Amino acid sequence: MLIRKNRNRFTEMKKTVPTISERIIAKQLRELEADGIISRKVFNEVPLRVEYYLTEYGESIYPIVRDMRKWGHMHLKHLQNLV
Repeated sequence: MLIRKNRNRFTEMKKTVPTISERIIAKQLRELEADGIISRKVFNEVPLRVEYYLTEYGESIYPIVRDMRKWGHMHLKHLQNLV
């Protein structure tokens, strides 16, 4: 999960996963915001600054996502051992 329990900016997320297009990241952020998992704060600055935060509801699923990520890493190691 790209959004951690602190503030996150779009450009930081883009750097973390450079293979994903900005359009897809923006789409996912809009969906997460619509579902109440993240909140978006816009700062009236030049250049425009937007930060994303996990909501309390979003924090409630964080342990599940963390465990799924852990399993994903174990699965990749398992696949590498099969080759």
